[in-house]
Formats: sequence, structure tokens, C-alpha cells
Amino acid sequence: MILRFAFGIPLGIFFYGGLWLTVRHLATTRHPFALTIGSLLLRMAVTLAGFLFVLNGRWQNAAVTLAGFTAARVMVGTLSKPTRASAADRRGRPTCT
Repeated sequence: MILRFAFGIPLGIFFYGGLWLTVRHLATTRHPFALTIGSLLLRMAVTLAGFLFVLNGRWQNAAVTLAGFTAARVMVGTLSKPTRASAADRRGRPTCT
């Protein structure tokens, strides 16, 4: 079960890291709709294939992999948060240190 949990972590990093990259590039791309749909389809296909690979006919395998996938979501969310200083810079306000 530990291996299935560990397998869910890179799946989650791929899915949510790809989402983070997609959102960052939406403002600069010439085709935001194509980027959004293409990214969604690729991320969903890889994630679904990963879950089906691990499933092996048992829902318990999927549940443990989902726990690793969710842990990766927390990790990516934590790592992708802007710092206070960079958020203040984007708003055009001086930073207080």
C-alpha cells in the first residue's frame, strides 16, 4: 500500500503542477482556450492512465493512490503560493520589512 501511496504523489505533482503552469501561461499565450483544453486533456489522460494502472481491480488501491494524489495537491499548493513581498510587488505597493 505504501508503494501505491507513493505512486499517487508524482501523479498529483504532474496534474496540479501542470495546472499551475497552465494558469501562469494563460496571460501570455495567443491561444488561451487551446492551452487550457490541451493541458486539461493531457493531465486527465496521464492521471487516469496512472490510476487504472494501479487499480488492479481493487477500489482500495485507488483510495490509497488518491491519498497520495491529494498529498501532492497540498505540496504543490504550498510551494506555488506567492510570498508576501512578491504579492505586494504585483499590487504596486511598497513592501514593509
